[in-house]
Amino acid sequence: MLKSELRKKYKHLRNPLSIEQTDELSIDIANQLLKLPIWTYNFYHIFLTIEEQKEINTDYILNILSGKDKNILISKSDFKTGGMDHFLLTDNTVIKKNSYNIPEPVDGIEIADHKIDVVFIPLLAFDETGQRVGYGKGFYDRFLSKCKPHVLKIGLSFFEAETVISDAYENDIPLDYCVTPKKIYKF
Repeated sequence: MLKSELRKKYKHLRNPLSIEQTDELSIDIANQLLKLPIWTYNFYHIFLTIEEQKEINTDYILNILSGKDKNILISKSDFKTGGMDHFLLTDNTVIKKNSYNIPEPVDGIEIADHKIDVVFIPLLAFDETGQRVGYGKGFYDRFLSKCKPHVLKIGLSFFEAETVISDAYENDIPLDYCVTPKKIYKF
């Protein structure tokens, strides 16, 4: 399927999910993540949930990271440049929703892209080769292209893999893993 078709399909599949369902599925994803060999790194980048988009509730992953005493990074998007700045999440971090309902840090301690070891990536769909479909603005492709070559890229999805995303192109950066409530995909 084409990315545009997949965006429509997966937004439609997410739409009827209740808060209870997204929470249950999110807990299952967090539990699956515990099976991965990713917990020896220092800097973990994670997205904060856009509730209006019925995204995975990342609070459960944040609790795991916090419990393991990891450095947690969250982003602030710049819609003029298409870039993202990354800030250390601390007890003092003030979070505010931007005009797209994305929860973001107001300010804080900025951390460079090249220091990041693991990135948890929001997505709408992915395929069996690790290609992914996001919201179509390219923020994560630009961000990941600035990270160190061996940064771990982990997609999080309520749904299983599509066979193939037919219009993936050479600048798309594939995932290393994608975690669903029932399965871990390794690419």
